[in-house]
Amino acid sequence: MTTITVEHVSKKFEIRDNENVQAVDDVSLKVSEGGSIAIIGPSGCGKTTLLRMIAGLESPDSGRVLYNDEPIHQMPKEERGIGMVFQNYALMPQWDSEDNIGFFLRLRKREQEIPERVSQISKITGFGIEKLMGKFPRQLSGGEKQRVAIARAFARDLKLLLFDEPFANLDAKLRQQARIEARRLLNKYPVTTIYVTHDQQEAELMSDRLVLMKEGQVIQVGSYKSLYDAPANIFVAEFIGVPTINLFEGIVRDGRWYGDDFGGFVLPMPVADGKEITLGIRPEHMTLNGDIQATVKSAMPYFAERFTLLEVTTGQNLWEVQAPENAPFREGDTISVTFNADRRLYFDTRTGESLT
Repeated sequence: MTTITVEHVSKKFEIRDNENVQAVDDVSLKVSEGGSIAIIGPSGCGKTTLLRMIAGLESPDSGRVLYNDEPIHQMPKEERGIGMVFQNYALMPQWDSEDNIGFFLRLRKREQEIPERVSQISKITGFGIEKLMGKFPRQLSGGEKQRVAIARAFARDLKLLLFDEPFANLDAKLRQQARIEARRLLNKYPVTTIYVTHDQQEAELMSDRLVLMKEGQVIQVGSYKSLYDAPANIFVAEFIGVPTINLFEGIVRDGRWYGDDFGGFVLPMPVADGKEITLGIRPEHMTLNGDIQATVKSAMPYFAERFTLLEVTTGQNLWEVQAPENAPFREGDTISVTFNADRRLYFDTRTGESLT
């Protein structure tokens, strides 16, 4: 296994004559041996470019990537021990599944190890991958192609495993099953892992820490829970969590927060009068039968998650409340809620930075 260190890495791409886009901007991070991170963020934030530089597929304009304290560009490719799983599978179309999976072992004259490795992978995942061995990629479904691609990554002497949106092309049911199978393999064959995805649930399942990026920069690093409970700023608060957090702009008077439609909340920190503060509260962090009156605009059932999401208004603001799955509320009904005091988040409205 390998410790990966990224030191002040930056990368620009020219999109047209004399016009560049900063894909990655002075990023530093470290993944200890056997650790795992998931790089997440909106489209175009630089997460795939960062992954490609870690893989040695792109060279940074500045900074460096170290494998166990050795610069990657100084290491022969055959010694890096990198396995990659891509969104588009990246299988060789002229090879059947066995040839695709066994490519690495065949290069090293170790063909005899292929059947045993395939058998082990099949047992761990619970998916009979042996039945795919004589089939070519054109004969496989999307889920089968991705399973072959994952098996190929594990059928080698791994030091580092990189995933780039590996399950994005699969439907919801297959995606969930593929995640579980991949997690089983990682539990059996621990390896330093870097995972790029836009899916928060996937990131939480497949990694120890999340690295949230925006416009080429790392905004916050930590567990899913830490980003969810203590976001560094409004961007993190809005990006992490489903349904999305509610945000209300307000002002401070006598140590209390006041918004357009309601207020009087005692602030947990000293703030000067007149300062503009944004209050954040997640739909699931409210209690029905409280002191804030609101009118229901719509009710959307989330059957799998077993709750109903109410869109409500208090006049100036439109926001959401999570209610029990069989809540009898309809458009036009009046409800009352309480914002749980220990779940309120406060942000500087001007800078967006957290104050709690």
